[in-house]
Amino acid sequence: MSRLSLAAMRDYLSRSVSSFNQNKLRGLIAEVELREYLARIGFDQRVSVGGWILRNTRARNFGSQAIAVFPEIIRPNTRYGLGQGPRQIPHGLHTVGGVFHQSGINAYYCNALIGERNNPESVTWSCVQLGIPGTPQYMPFPDSIQGFTGRDRRYGWLRYESNVNIIPSSAVPEEFSKENLRVAFSTAYFAEISDVDGVFWGSRHTYPLEIKEKTSASDPSIGEYFGLDLGPFVKLAFYAARRGNLNSLFIVKEIDDVNTRNLRQWWFITFERLAQVASWVGLPGGPGMGGGRSAVVRIPKSQFQPLVRRNVAAL
Repeated sequence: MSRLSLAAMRDYLSRSVSSFNQNKLRGLIAEVELREYLARIGFDQRVSVGGWILRNTRARNFGSQAIAVFPEIIRPNTRYGLGQGPRQIPHGLHTVGGVFHQSGINAYYCNALIGERNNPESVTWSCVQLGIPGTPQYMPFPDSIQGFTGRDRRYGWLRYESNVNIIPSSAVPEEFSKENLRVAFSTAYFAEISDVDGVFWGSRHTYPLEIKEKTSASDPSIGEYFGLDLGPFVKLAFYAARRGNLNSLFIVKEIDDVNTRNLRQWWFITFERLAQVASWVGLPGGPGMGGGRSAVVRIPKSQFQPLVRRNVAAL
């Protein structure tokens, strides 16, 4: 049985991520802080860690198949090897998987196996489908996933030289686990991949989360607003189009300014409401998490609700 050090995880991330700019870092930290905040107000058992949503590509089949995957978080200096058996699936993920399944999106939880000490490329994964009847068995991941176009030859995903020292040590295991799982799938199949910042299961719906750190802006035609890049907006629209019990939340960690970055308030809005009140006139955006620029959808701040216990309990 083998293990990985935190340094080995960082080295892998430096090669798998093309750039780790400040926007990406702030988004990652906001994800961690949101889960900590929800735990403080009594909802720690109702929110999952992040994962990926993947759709098949190639011209004739683009977007016809979609799956969601959630990795086991590999902890530094912890043994992951043969003979241990599958680890416990995090609380609530079966419920989440059931909702995804009803919406036509198969969801999987993935366990890790480390083949060689401090060699992140020796990590292999097995998966179990969530939210279906019976006792599903673990299968090799990604080889057992159907409906995606396979690659003829291996693609060099680990080719970058990024500075990842800005990632807090507490966030490295989750980011590494997600990245290693993404690379494993992308090495085998063509896919369009977007992150799932987490999933919240409420009393009425299950909500994939989109989490951003932002300051508010103002415009005479709309008043105070928060912006959302077009890419995440389309992803939230995809969830809504699947219908069923699958809604989504756009959560904003509002800060006072870009220098001190002190927390002012956590806010949220359902996509159903967001789609009704977002401005039809977009604006050019600043640097995104991938470093490029995109159009921004504007949502009036007055339409958001404070993310407080009373409002969360009503979801």
